[in-house]
Amino acid sequence: MAENEDGTEKTEQPTGKRLRDAREKGDIPRSRELATAAVFGAGVIAVATLAGVIGGNARAWMRTALSPEPGLFQTPDALFGHAGMLLLRLMLATWPLLLACLLASFVSPLIMGGLRVSSKALMPDLNRMNPMSGLKRIYGMQSLAELAKSLLRMLFVGTAAGLCIWHGFDALRTLPQMPLERAVLDGLGFTLRLLLATAGALLLLAAIDAPYQHWNWLRKLKMTRDEVRREMKESEGSPEVKGRIRQMQMQLSQRRMMEAVPGADVVVVNPTHYAVALKYEAGRMNAPTVVARGVDELALRIRQVADGNRVAIVSAPPLARALYRESQLGKEIPVRLYSAVAQILSYVYQLRTWRGGPMPQQPAIDIDEFGKGARP
Repeated sequence: MAENEDGTEKTEQPTGKRLRDAREKGDIPRSRELATAAVFGAGVIAVATLAGVIGGNARAWMRTALSPEPGLFQTPDALFGHAGMLLLRLMLATWPLLLACLLASFVSPLIMGGLRVSSKALMPDLNRMNPMSGLKRIYGMQSLAELAKSLLRMLFVGTAAGLCIWHGFDALRTLPQMPLERAVLDGLGFTLRLLLATAGALLLLAAIDAPYQHWNWLRKLKMTRDEVRREMKESEGSPEVKGRIRQMQMQLSQRRMMEAVPGADVVVVNPTHYAVALKYEAGRMNAPTVVARGVDELALRIRQVADGNRVAIVSAPPLARALYRESQLGKEIPVRLYSAVAQILSYVYQLRTWRGGPMPQQPAIDIDEFGKGARP
């Protein structure tokens, strides 16, 4: 079990943030066995499939290399340039093989963790110069794993090569008695079979090593429970800060509500516990809109602001409770409350135009708080 420096066990899987940070630092799973198998296998396949092209290019290069111009011997200074030109032509002659190996070198990073360039990985790390860390690498579990891989590599490659030689030993013994062209073809065929067997052995070893390296990488990044809690607190914020933010947001929302109360048409109350302020503008709104709502102390403040700004306050307990439960701040009232609210607004408009005579009577609103419809 992985342990922290203070001895606590790392039992938790690494979080997404820890994995991202590791990749940014260049710490990604690597499998040298997979890289070796990919490059070697690609080279063997390129040789097998493009033998004609590579052989023709190599033959032309050898003809040029073994038949130098006579003038070169008269000017030794030109030999250096001639050697450079031969090297360049050799690279051009073997370009299919080189290109296949170059492309195959990207296979291992793509499979293990994706291509990633990190400048942090190039920075010097003083921990690597620590003698104790070096001893841990030499005598630790990592060194044992490398030793096991070396033994498996010898076993797999040796077995594959031994079987290939065993089955082709009789053919090898007859090569000296064959014509030169036939011997060369059979020898090249045997060599290709040996290379393919070796590539298969390396691929088998890579199939074992790649999952192990990924598992070992995740094991090293495991976290203690305390580290997980600290990371969550850093990423999401401490409960105290989040609570303070929610409190400030609530205070800001209440302040905006109080600023909207003076422009309301009516405040429906219950009469002490609930208060809902409504506003309706004909032609601009499809239905009355809730501009403020609250219970207990907040309801009292809404009534005080409404009373100070001469906003009508109407007591309708069932309607006030239904409006508070079913409506949302800044939204239109529910459809089922249209009829009851329309009666309240009609009563308020009558009060505004009243100049004498019989006092308008407040309608008796009897609404089912949890049902459908109103019973005026």
